Order: sequence, then structure tokens, then C-alpha cells
Amino acid sequence: MSGHQVRIVEVGPRDGLQNEKQPLSTDVKLELIERLAGAGLRDIEATAFVSPKWVPQMADHAELMRRLPRRPGVSYPVLTPNLKGFEAALEVGATEVAVFAAASETFSQKNINCSVAESLQRFEPVMEAARIAGVKVRGYVSCVVACPYEGPVAPARVAEVAARLHGMGCYEVSLGDTIGTGTPASVTAMLEAVAARVPVGQLAGHYHDTWGMAVANVAASYAFGLRVFDASVSGLGGCPYAKGASGNVATEDVVYLLRGLGADTGIDLDRLAEVSAWISGVLGREPGSKVTRALRAACAG
Repeated sequence: MSGHQVRIVEVGPRDGLQNEKQPLSTDVKLELIERLAGAGLRDIEATAFVSPKWVPQMADHAELMRRLPRRPGVSYPVLTPNLKGFEAALEVGATEVAVFAAASETFSQKNINCSVAESLQRFEPVMEAARIAGVKVRGYVSCVVACPYEGPVAPARVAEVAARLHGMGCYEVSLGDTIGTGTPASVTAMLEAVAARVPVGQLAGHYHDTWGMAVANVAASYAFGLRVFDASVSGLGGCPYAKGASGNVATEDVVYLLRGLGADTGIDLDRLAEVSAWISGVLGREPGSKVTRALRAACAG
């Protein structure tokens, strides 16, 4: 079991912050990204090229990318829901982008105002433009276990959307349990269906902790063979279109788990916990990570 390399995709600066009510300055966001890179993270989702009308927190996307200090060996993917967003991201030097589809029809309609099929069609020109520009594209699938509107989602539907994204040219497909109701059993059943269509080495797990199951789901997915996981420092963020969905799983908790399983993430847990405490302080709250709180209590003790 031991010795596996695991890649953590840090989604705090984008997926985490997009739901924060208080506007954060570009300086704070840049400092967050820089501190995360300093803790050893090599994939840091920086921002989203979406309409400020829909996601006000991401209104500074172009300025942030222009000012972002690029570290060698670190990638800074950005979310681009359509060709317009992709072109804007390309203009400010993005070298990796992400596109977003849902495994649930109702969620797709409420989240991006179109059907799942239409959303996939919208990505065709993005994929084409990315190929020409030599930009890597990652695909996200949301509602991979259940939907806030439709309830349980059939694993075969998740596999279908994941296979379409992979077939279009996404180098990796991240599977999101958007409302966090997944358990090791339902997540494993979903992974079995998806892995029959997309190689396991090109899948990532993106688990929300609404029901307290995210770390258990990461452990089950790791046992299944996944070696890439999305996580958000201090458990920042939820989903603005999924009522009551608490944050992503905290990066610190995932790193601690994986270390216990003998995996190597290349991340300095103490430095990461410092980043977590810092951004939580900026937001005026306690860290959303049990590991960070335990580390702080141990130091204080």
C-alpha cells in the first residue's frame, strides 16, 4: 500500500473563495496562492473566468492572473465555462483550464442554464481552441453521487458524462460529490462504473464534507486506485447552487489521511496548517480543518 505518489489539486482560491460573502482583495488571494505553493502544493486552482454578475468574488480574474507570480513546477488552472471565458484566460497567460459538467439534468439547468448535452456541446469549441493553444483541459463532473433536486444519481449517468469529457480531450476528469452525501459504498459503486469507461489514472476525487464522509470517501477512492484528489485549504467553500452544502474537504485533513496510508503528497503539513490558520483569520473564523485545530491545540498545550 505504501509509497504511492498522490497529487492534491488545491481548489481553495477558486472553489473555496467563490462562495465567501465578504469580498477579498486581489492581494489577499495572491498571498493565499503564494503561501499554498510555499507549503508544497503544485496544482493550485487560481480563479474562474465567469461573469462577475454570477460570481462577484471572481470579478478580478484577469488582474489576478496578470499579477500572479508563476513558480516553476506549479500549475495554476482556472475555470472557463465557455469560449469567451477561455479566450479571456488565454489572454492573461493561463496554461491550464477546467470545464464543468453535471451528471444531473436539473442541476445543470439551475447551475449553468442548459442541459447536460448542451453544456458538453459548449465545450467543443473550448477544447478545439485549447488544442490549438497547447493548453491542458481538466473536466469536472458534479453531482456524481446525488443531486440536491433529483436525489441519487445513477453511476451509469456519471460514467457517460465522464467518458464524454475524456473523449473530448480532458486529460483528467474530477468527480465531484457536490452535496457531500456520498459514502465509501456509493462512491465505490460510482467509481466502478466510471473506471469501466475512463482509465483510473485519469480520474480525480472531489468530495464535499457536508455529511462528514469526505475523508472516508478519499480513503475508499485511494484503495480503489485513485491518486489525485481535490481539496480546499481549511475546508473553504461549498457550492452556491447547492443549498446547505458545506465546504470542500479540508486539504490538511486529506494530507494527514494520506500520510497515514503511506502515500507521498509532497506537502508540508505544518506549513499548510499555518496557511489554514492565516486565511481563517482573514475571514474572521476558526479553521475548518480538524487537523489544523488539533495541531494548534497540541502546540498550545
